[in-house]
Amino acid sequence: MAGIRKKDDELKLRIVKCIDDFFLANHRSPYMSEIATELKIAKSTAYRYVCELDRDGVLKYNGSTIVTELIDKTDDQSQFAPISGKIACGSLTEVVEDFEGFIALPTAIFGTGDLFILKTKGLSMIDAGIEEGDMVVFRRDVYAQEGDIVAFMDRENGTSTLKRIHFCKDQRIILHPENHEMEDIVIPRRDLYHSVILGVAQHVIKKL
Repeated sequence: MAGIRKKDDELKLRIVKCIDDFFLANHRSPYMSEIATELKIAKSTAYRYVCELDRDGVLKYNGSTIVTELIDKTDDQSQFAPISGKIACGSLTEVVEDFEGFIALPTAIFGTGDLFILKTKGLSMIDAGIEEGDMVVFRRDVYAQEGDIVAFMDRENGTSTLKRIHFCKDQRIILHPENHEMEDIVIPRRDLYHSVILGVAQHVIKKL
């Protein structure tokens, strides 16, 4: 009997983790069928265990929505932004795609919109307070203005960089590093058709 109870407890923990992980990725609680598929158990088994967890006070289930402790703590004043990879703070270098999950960003601080996060690599923006290993929050759904810090990408060769952008009258773009030891990157007019601004930097998250 002790072995059966241990297996029951382990499955309950796996179900709670499955619900939390699903919520962080999809911003809603999973259906019973989705829990069953993820954990490779019967839908009826998933339902039975969720009901038991509800009776035990581990989570709340009203017949349609599941609320765990993590979900309950995540209120409507936050939105989730994906950590989408790394971006160079130097010359144009290959994009490093390395999805690491989501971070809940309070809207009172970060606002709303199509937000994503990139970790920085390099030292070209240190005079703007952006150091290697910082996480920069970008908005994708805005147009870059003169002097904005942007994630700039050359789609032809898949390279990107984090720089302050300047628009020239002759339609060139200057990508300016905030490091007096580094030189500007000049993007001529002829190369603009395969260039794209991935997002405009809004905030920097760093460890103290």
